[in-house]
Amino acid sequence: MTDRRENLTWDLLGSATRELAARVVADGYEPDIILSIARGGVFAAGALAYALDVKNLHLVNVEFYTGVGTTLEMPIMLAPVPNIVDFTDKKVLVADDVADTGNTLRLVRDFCEDAVADVRCAVIYEKPQSSVKCEYVWKYTEDWINFPWSVLPPVARRDGQILDA
Repeated sequence: MTDRRENLTWDLLGSATRELAARVVADGYEPDIILSIARGGVFAAGALAYALDVKNLHLVNVEFYTGVGTTLEMPIMLAPVPNIVDFTDKKVLVADDVADTGNTLRLVRDFCEDAVADVRCAVIYEKPQSSVKCEYVWKYTEDWINFPWSVLPPVARRDGQILDA
């Protein structure tokens, strides 16, 4: 892991997601659903939903990162898991903030793959080691990213978040 940091600001997030949406449009892809990977993907997904005029926005909670460069052994979906029946014959755009290892994106993409018409991934950042090569990427980096929503510590800490249902 590198000690270098990429700093994404709220203003830059706006520009990044508009450019990302323009790449989706230029490719001719018209998603029926945007599936956000919470928590970081919520910001990208919301902005993409507005930019692409997609009102059908869903969320899946996945826990993987426990700190800077530390993860669980494998990503896990937290309840409630989306009902896959709602996605049948739909084009789904999975949105997340970063494809780092790719494990989280692979879990969600594989969850959808056989039950939807088409699934593609859009991220703000993709790292070279990602096992998932996303169709839509705003920027490629090797650096750790400081996102505006996670750079400050929580106002309050709660124990057992991974186990919450």
